[in-house]
Amino acid sequence: MRMTTPARTLWRGRILALAGILFVALNVRTAVAAISPIIGVIQNDIPISSLGLGVLGMLPPIAFAIAGLAAPALARARGLDAGLLIAAAAMVVGSSLRAVSDNYVVLAIGSFVALAGMGIGNVLLPPAVKKYFPDRLATVTGGYVVLISLGAAIPAFFAAPIADVAGWRVSVAVWAALALTAFVPWLILTSRGRHAKRRAVNDESVLPLTPHISVWAVAKSRTAWAITIAFGVSSVAFYSFFAWLPEILIESAQFTPVEAGAMLSLFGLIGIPLGILSPILASRVRNIGVVIAGGVFVGVAGFLGLAFAPTVATWLWVVLVGISSILFPLCLVLINLRTRTHEGSAALSGFVQSVAYSVAALGPFAVALVRELSGGWVWPLMFLLAASLLALISAVMLARPSFVEDEIDFPVAALDE
Repeated sequence: MRMTTPARTLWRGRILALAGILFVALNVRTAVAAISPIIGVIQNDIPISSLGLGVLGMLPPIAFAIAGLAAPALARARGLDAGLLIAAAAMVVGSSLRAVSDNYVVLAIGSFVALAGMGIGNVLLPPAVKKYFPDRLATVTGGYVVLISLGAAIPAFFAAPIADVAGWRVSVAVWAALALTAFVPWLILTSRGRHAKRRAVNDESVLPLTPHISVWAVAKSRTAWAITIAFGVSSVAFYSFFAWLPEILIESAQFTPVEAGAMLSLFGLIGIPLGILSPILASRVRNIGVVIAGGVFVGVAGFLGLAFAPTVATWLWVVLVGISSILFPLCLVLINLRTRTHEGSAALSGFVQSVAYSVAALGPFAVALVRELSGGWVWPLMFLLAASLLALISAVMLARPSFVEDEIDFPVAALDE
C-alpha cells in the first residue's frame, strides 16, 4: 500500500519559520560590509594602522571557518532553532559592541562576535530550510540567497550617508537593530519547541546525532579539494574587496567615501543574478570547468583595469571582478551536485567552508601587507590576480562529473542500515 501525505502549502503553519530564515539570510553579511566604507571616519576616533585594518578584514573568513566546525555541533546539542537564536543574538550583541567601542580591541572583539553569529547562521540556514520546507527547497533557498546578496549590498551603500548625517556609531548600530528582526522569530520558535524529544525527531533528519561521514573524511576526495580551492580563491577576492575596495577607489580613483560605498554596494548586488544563474549553469553545462575558467578570466580583466586604469570606467572593473565571484555560489551548488547523500553534502560543506575560509582569512591581511610594502595598490591587485589563477586548477579537476562518496570508498548503502 502506497503511503501518501497531505500536500503542504508554503505558508500554512510555517510563516514564522520562513520569516526567521529570510531575516537571518538578510543579516549574515551586514557586518562584513558595514565598516569598510566609513573606516576613515572611524579612524578619527579610534587609531587603526594598515595592518590593523588587515586584521579586521581577516575576521569574516576566520569567524566563518570556526563556525563551519562549531555550528553543526551547536545545533545537535541545542537544536536548530536554538542554534539560529544564538546566531541572531551574537549578531545583535556584536554589532552593538562595535557601535560603542572606544578602542581597537573592543572594535575587533565586537566584530568577531557579530561575524561568528553570522557564520553560524550561514551554516545552519540550509538544514533549517530542509527542516521546515522540505517540499520547497529550491524556492526558499533561492529567496535566501538573494537576501544574502542584499545584506552585503545595503550596508555598503548606506553606511557612509548615515555616518555623514548621524555619525559612524549610529551607522554601525543600525545593523544591530536590523539583526533583531532575525532574533525575534527564532526566540518564539525556540520557546515553542523546548521539548527535547520533539527537537530530536525534527532535527536528527537534517543533522544526524551520529554522523556516518566525518568532515575530515572527505579530505581524501579529489573533488572535495577541487571545490575547496575554487571556494577559497573566490573568498580571498570577495573578502579582500569588501575590506579594501573603498580605500582603493578613494586613493586611486579619487572617489568620495559615499561614491566608494556605492561601488562596494554594486559589487555586492552582482551576487543576486549570479546566485540565480549558478544552479542553472551547474545543472546544464556538462563541463563546469569551462564556467570556472570563464569566471577567472573575467576577474583578471577587472583586476588589470583597477590596477592600471582605475579612473577609466571604474564601474566596469568592479562589475568584472564581481562577475568572477560566481565561483562562490557555483561551489555551493556543487557541494550538493557532487555528493550522493545528505550526509556527504553536510560533511563536504563543513570541510570546504572550514578549509577555504581559513585560507581566505589571509587575503585581506596579505593585501594590507603588500600595500604597506609597496606604497600603492597595483601590487596588491596583482596579488589578487595571481591568487585567482589558482582556480584554474579546479577548472581542470572538475571538468568531469565525480562524486565525493565514490572517491573515499564510502558505502552509500550504509546510510540505509
